[in-house]
Amino acid sequence: MKTKLSHFAIPYVVWMAIFVVAPIIIMVVYAFSNGAGGATLDNFVQMGGYAAVFGRSFKLAIIATAVCLLIGYPVAYFISREGAAFQRIAMVLIMLPMWINFLLRTYSWMTILENNGLLNQLFQKIGLIALYNSITGRSIEFFPMMDTQGAVVLGMVYNYLPFMILPIYSVIGKMDRSLLEAARDLGANSVTVFRKVILPLSLPGVLSGITMVFVPSVSTFAISRMLGGGTELLLGDLIERQFLGGAYNPQLGAAISLVMMVIVVICMLVMNRFGEGEEQAVML
Repeated sequence: MKTKLSHFAIPYVVWMAIFVVAPIIIMVVYAFSNGAGGATLDNFVQMGGYAAVFGRSFKLAIIATAVCLLIGYPVAYFISREGAAFQRIAMVLIMLPMWINFLLRTYSWMTILENNGLLNQLFQKIGLIALYNSITGRSIEFFPMMDTQGAVVLGMVYNYLPFMILPIYSVIGKMDRSLLEAARDLGANSVTVFRKVILPLSLPGVLSGITMVFVPSVSTFAISRMLGGGTELLLGDLIERQFLGGAYNPQLGAAISLVMMVIVVICMLVMNRFGEGEEQAVML
């Protein structure tokens, strides 16, 4: 039986070697080499000039992750408390945007947020812009919402919110209800039950959601280019420019990718470690 299983595992091992291990090795080689093929650390030294891009990327990713958590946890908790029919409908509605092309979803927000977009037209019709002008003494025709960090965060939240809701909903939905009943029998009120039982037991789902939102947010480039107008340069945009743009420097792009990968892996290990500690505390 073990021999058959090992044979079945060969295609997966080959796939991992070609599409996971090999690209990482190539990235490491490029990161520690120069254009002539010699070994160097200059690529990492040059990264110091992009500290602002690193800071902006992590700041916006953290904000987007926090917003997704603040929205996603109550939504997941509310859905898990409803009946099976409602849960099925809610899951379809949450996953429905994910069935649409990523770029089309982001383009739709460009139509909504642009200067003559749907939101500004609505604000003009209800007199909000006129009220703003009368209060501030300014004379604007629209609220500038495109090409801002807020637009980039909005795009991240819209595209990655399902990745926060789904793991939290899955964990809460599989929670042993007898634990909640036991806590109530011992005199705990709803707030105490949530704080002492539900929240700690749902922490694995929370940490999975944070990881699934933070990692793509910190490395995105399509959202920042489309909703940020190229003015809000993020790590994904910077890496793309090194490989495909006019600043062609694949060695520097590989170095940035390597550092970002290490930072993300460290963050994931810390969160997983924190989750294990919380779970053990609950069991005790």
